[in-house]
Amino acid sequence: MTFLDQLKFDASGLIPAIIQEQSSGRVLMMAWMNRASLEKTLATGKTHFWSRSRQKCWMKGGSSDHTQSVKNNAFDCDGDTLLLQVEQVGAACHEGYQSCFFRSVDGSGSGYQITEPQLEKPEQIYGKK
Repeated sequence: MTFLDQLKFDASGLIPAIIQEQSSGRVLMMAWMNRASLEKTLATGKTHFWSRSRQKCWMKGGSSDHTQSVKNNAFDCDGDTLLLQVEQVGAACHEGYQSCFFRSVDGSGSGYQITEPQLEKPEQIYGKK
């Protein structure tokens, strides 16, 4: 039985993937993978995901050059969540932050604060739309 056979994809054929920077342990992002995007990730060593909104596979950094080189693949005890440890080049977040988790909620839950600097503006990464 292979690693892929151990995984439990949901009814849509997807599995959540948590992306962690290997060197720091920082969670960079969460994205969805299907079997094909996971196979492409394993074959290339670069992260590929499934876009639910666009209904297509995409490579992280394909349009921004902010790529992720996979250093370790793991899956949880239930086989329903992936953890990919990566080496991140550039910002992981499409809004130009190192991590997609750049906002922290205050203790009361009524507000939040930005907890890290924005590395680049989205227009700098993707050009004007």
